[in-house]
Amino acid sequence: VQLQASGGGLVQSGGSLRLSCAASGRTFSNYNMAWFRQAPGKEREFVAGLTWTSSTNFADSAKGRFTISRDNAKNTVYLQMNSLKPEDTAVYYCAAGPSYKIATMMSGMDYWGKGTLVTVSS
Repeated sequence: VQLQASGGGLVQSGGSLRLSCAASGRTFSNYNMAWFRQAPGKEREFVAGLTWTSSTNFADSAKGRFTISRDNAKNTVYLQMNSLKPEDTAVYYCAAGPSYKIATMMSGMDYWGKGTLVTVSS
């Protein structure tokens, strides 16, 4: 599976962004999908996950502000981010993993896209 993330950019605090991740190579609908992020000087962390059965999980920091969705016809997963805060500034990575692995952990992901930078100004 090849993953290509896009949609990052500079946004003011309180603003919104929608990240997209286009997948190719295998049957997209059979995979769990997730978004992770890595802020400068910090470890990569889980943000949101979407299983192949459409169950969702969110990090506490994302609950109530972010939503994750997928369009299997377009082989694309989205991360809608609202009410952005400066602490959301990070490189965001999309990832895909097989259905039998845990979608909220890096170890559950077999494929990674190149990140897209999100910068939230105060």
